[in-house]
Amino acid sequence: MNESSTEQIVAVVTGGAGFLGSHLCDKLISKGMKVICIDNLITGNLDNVSHLFGNQNFQFIKHDITNYIHVTGQVNYILHFASPASPIDYLKLPIQTLKVGSLGTHKVLGLAKEKNATFLLASTSEVYGDPDVHPQKEDYWGNVNPIGPRGVYDEAKRFAEALTMAYHRYHNVSTRIVRIFNTYGPRMRLNDGRALPAFIGQALFNKDLTVFGDGSQTRSFCYVSDEVEGIYRLLISEEIEPVNIGNPDEITVKKFAEEVIMLTNSKSKITYKDLPEDDPKVRQPDISKAGNILGWKPNVVREEGLLKTIQFFKQQLNIE
Repeated sequence: MNESSTEQIVAVVTGGAGFLGSHLCDKLISKGMKVICIDNLITGNLDNVSHLFGNQNFQFIKHDITNYIHVTGQVNYILHFASPASPIDYLKLPIQTLKVGSLGTHKVLGLAKEKNATFLLASTSEVYGDPDVHPQKEDYWGNVNPIGPRGVYDEAKRFAEALTMAYHRYHNVSTRIVRIFNTYGPRMRLNDGRALPAFIGQALFNKDLTVFGDGSQTRSFCYVSDEVEGIYRLLISEEIEPVNIGNPDEITVKKFAEEVIMLTNSKSKITYKDLPEDDPKVRQPDISKAGNILGWKPNVVREEGLLKTIQFFKQQLNIE
């Protein structure tokens, strides 16, 4: 056995103090890797990784990755998850969202090139926009309004995908692209503007659940442990083209609100407000590629995942 084969694998996770990033830090450490978590804490939270402080395989660096990134020593994997990811965040931080998708991705790809590391981009189902193809397959190019309010996130991710493929083709960087669909679970922020935490928060306080539009639009929710497993499998695969990772179990927003009310034993009712501009009418991943290439499919059924998430929010809010 040569000496290099005994060296510990090192992974950098940008946005590692966020909801999904922090779960990825846990996953990679559980696989025996050393994890360097980089986050500027604009939307991330140290509470998400505080349980890792003191772990010799975990290091936290507070840094804005739109600026030059310096990491000493070898790096084997870089997972780029830094970005505001919920509508309330990227509508409040439009310039920062565009900068982290463009300048930030450029800086992180530069680090991957320097370290000869495998780079994984956290892209999104939002690259499909308000789709006219259903369910969404990876070869669908999307229906995005580049100048609409949501365009700051959608186009940042589309640009990041293009830049990732350019670094692969021109600089021969080993790259992966995951298109993440709606994901939920512990460590979500209650006030992050997404339907699931909003509904749970409203239901736990017996407030009316706010449904936008008539509630007929659909979403497909994937529990975080399933999502992270799919991302990990993609990371260690040889697949270069984008891969959808999400749960194809589609549900209307209205029915989902009713489900949350039932599971929380809430007295809440449903109220309706106007649909935001460019809000997708349907969202459902075609995950046949992930199944064929990664041998992956989600295992956690929605009721099970929701009960775990509800319990997490109850603990956060000190509700019995």
